Amino acid sequence: MADPLFSLDDLEEAARLVHARMQPTPQYAWPLLAEATGTEVWVKHENHTPTGAFKLRGAITFIDWLARTQPDCPGIVTATRGNHGQGQALAARAAGMTARIYVPEGNSVEKNAAMRAFGADLRIFGADFDTAREEAFRVAETEGLIPVPPFHRELVRGVATYALELFTAQPDLHTVYVPIGCGSGICGTIAARDALGLSTRIVGVVSENADCVLRSMAASDLVETPTARTFADGLAVRVPVAEAFAIYSAGAERIVAVSDEEIADAIRLYFRATHNVAEGAGAAPLAALMQEREMMAGRRVGVILCGGNIDSAWFAEVLGGGVPQP
Repeated sequence: MADPLFSLDDLEEAARLVHARMQPTPQYAWPLLAEATGTEVWVKHENHTPTGAFKLRGAITFIDWLARTQPDCPGIVTATRGNHGQGQALAARAAGMTARIYVPEGNSVEKNAAMRAFGADLRIFGADFDTAREEAFRVAETEGLIPVPPFHRELVRGVATYALELFTAQPDLHTVYVPIGCGSGICGTIAARDALGLSTRIVGVVSENADCVLRSMAASDLVETPTARTFADGLAVRVPVAEAFAIYSAGAERIVAVSDEEIADAIRLYFRATHNVAEGAGAAPLAALMQEREMMAGRRVGVILCGGNIDSAWFAEVLGGGVPQP
């Protein structure tokens, strides 16, 4: 095994910082999910954070690091489909910084509203996340703001605290399914597993309509996709992140691609079995487990419900049996 990305002390320090701003989230084994999957399945409820998603953890550690290393920083600029932006806005504004957040055209109406409510200066630019990200980095250079990249060591250190909580509570999980957008979640999960010296298998989950990670793993090199059209907006990334790829290509067991139809089925299952709301990326790990339930039968597994921030109209469509068209 390669040297862990973080020591256990690194992650416990991050957890103390995160828990000063938010409570640990629960992990529950729901019996109706066990019936549906044929496994003892533990759900890590990152839909229960103050922003409804796991990204706040990384924002807390990143903004703390930024305030310590660049105390004169006036503000940040970043790009998002919503959850990263909510976390960054909340943490930056609490530290007295401005938060310029770029989103693509057609972004989630309710995530946009939440970012503004957390204090973001929201800007709409470009057809997709990767185009918005390019504009955010251009603006950073011209306006003296600090760019927050989609992947950074301090983001991962904070995000890893959810996996530290899960593995501390349930150290003998056979497999954990983790969604992949830009990669902080799966890299944080790998980091926590390795810091604790566990043998848990980590499976990354992507949308089959945004499968740059799957293609990159097959090619052993970074592969971009021309589009990333999925209603699971947290997975809608065209361009893989090299630093994240280096970690999950070595530390993940495999990558599974799920369809929008499978994701919608998983959202319905979550609501029926647990009465929790899952957004598309949040339901993708359960969709992957359902796809692999024969392989996983009888095992103890974990799924990361990374967020519950789905627009009301899409959620209604899904509960009615439909599949939203982005």
